[in-house]
Order: sequence, then structure tokens, then C-alpha cells
Amino acid sequence: MKQNIHPQYQETAVTCACGNKFTVGGTSTTLQVDVCDKCHPFFTGTQRFIDSMGRVDKFIAKRKAASGYVKKDKLKKDTDTTPKTLKEMLDAKKKAEAKSSVTEEAKSE
Repeated sequence: MKQNIHPQYQETAVTCACGNKFTVGGTSTTLQVDVCDKCHPFFTGTQRFIDSMGRVDKFIAKRKAASGYVKKDKLKKDTDTTPKTLKEMLDAKKKAEAKSSVTEEAKSE
């Protein structure tokens, strides 16, 4: 094995965002964390938002901005215009044929 390639192992002072401090073994002297066992929802059994960079506020602002958004398809009529009976299907086919013949005549002129 190669000698002297591993970093120095020393005591590391860990500081949580909630204010809890403890020591562990590590390669650096200090370490700052957002969540520890005293404030993590899994260990405490409480539901809390841990907002280190304003992410919750950004998410709420995006939701408010998106609530006014309406898709283009929603602006159209929401009624179903597909024919339901055989008679309606035949009438729709006749109308389509009439439209296509009118447009063909207009193109030929």
C-alpha cells in the first residue's frame, strides 16, 4: 500500500442550523449542517419546513404565479363536437365534402 496518502483524521466540531453542537471524527476541523438528529422530522416525529435558502418562499411564489395561467386548449369550447349518432356522422361527412369542394373550386379559379 502507498504510504502518507490518507488525510489526517481528527475531531470535527459539527454545528447544526438549529443550534445543536457535537463532535465527530473527520478530516476537517469544523462542519456546518442544515439538519441533525435533534431537528430532523424523521427522528422528532414533527413536520417542519427547513428553509435554508428561501426555497419554500420561492415555491409558494411559483404556485401563486401559476394559478393564473390558463392553457390555450382550455380557452376553446369544452363541449364535445364529435357526432354521436349515424345521422350526425353522415351530416358531418356531407358538410366536410361540401367544404372541400368549395375550397377546391376557389383554388382552381
